[in-house]
Amino acid sequence: MSNIIATGFNSGSKDGELQSLETDLRRLADMGVDTVELGLTSIDLISGGRIIKERAERLQALTSQFPFRYTVHGLVSSNFMDPATVRYQLDAAKALIEVCDRIDARIIVQHGGHLRADQISERATADQREREALFELAEFARPYGVRIAFENIFTTEPGQYRQTPAEVAETVKAVNHPNLVALIDFSHAYIESTYRGLDFREQLRAMAPVTGHLHVHDSFGRPMGFYKPFHLQEATALGLGDLHMPLGWGDIDWEDIFSELEFLPGTVLMMEIGARYRNEQPQSLERARQLMALNGARTPIAAE
Repeated sequence: MSNIIATGFNSGSKDGELQSLETDLRRLADMGVDTVELGLTSIDLISGGRIIKERAERLQALTSQFPFRYTVHGLVSSNFMDPATVRYQLDAAKALIEVCDRIDARIIVQHGGHLRADQISERATADQREREALFELAEFARPYGVRIAFENIFTTEPGQYRQTPAEVAETVKAVNHPNLVALIDFSHAYIESTYRGLDFREQLRAMAPVTGHLHVHDSFGRPMGFYKPFHLQEATALGLGDLHMPLGWGDIDWEDIFSELEFLPGTVLMMEIGARYRNEQPQSLERARQLMALNGARTPIAAE
């Protein structure tokens, strides 16, 4: 039996208001989606670490209209390695966890941190700072029954310090908290493995045993480098960067991966394939459901 319990798509506001989110949620409901990851920081819900009461109430009224299972994407710009902002980030993340509880979302996504090349003096304390922040956040989340899903990211500028996917897994193990799990973003892992000359599949194998959430979207694992597309579609044409394409548009071998890996119980397979691909989303949804079935039927690899 697969430990993956649900699949669906991410959604958010297009203009900072709830009306555009509502429009997208209705479209996903009509498609037959049962799980949605809400990009809540696309809406003004938190101010200086405090919940804006009226807006949170409106969000709760909106989400309660749909039978979705919800997960939440926290601050996309989150970076617990940054000494200047980590306290503010924790305050905002804690407020978002309270919002999660109001809308019955039991997973919140937290991005892995980084240092710029000019922050070399912070390198010695960066990993420990991140671990301490993750523990504090997980402790806060415990009474709410919310799990922090810690996501692997890829290098975005020269000289940047980032953890590899395997190192993200080691961070989760070191924090060792029941409300903290790893989040595999397969395309991010593919791009970072290409950039660093790592074995992509070995990096996934290192993460899988502590992984409780998945971000699935296709790519070719090619770093963007200094290429700047005029239209987003030009990067797609070249196969460069974090493309968030429908399943099958890139070259990730999804069937082979899901035939092998085992994840933690209660894992959600969340597709970050946005409204730009609304015509292709139904096909990706069907393929994701097939991957869930395939994962449940996999033959576990015997320990050597």
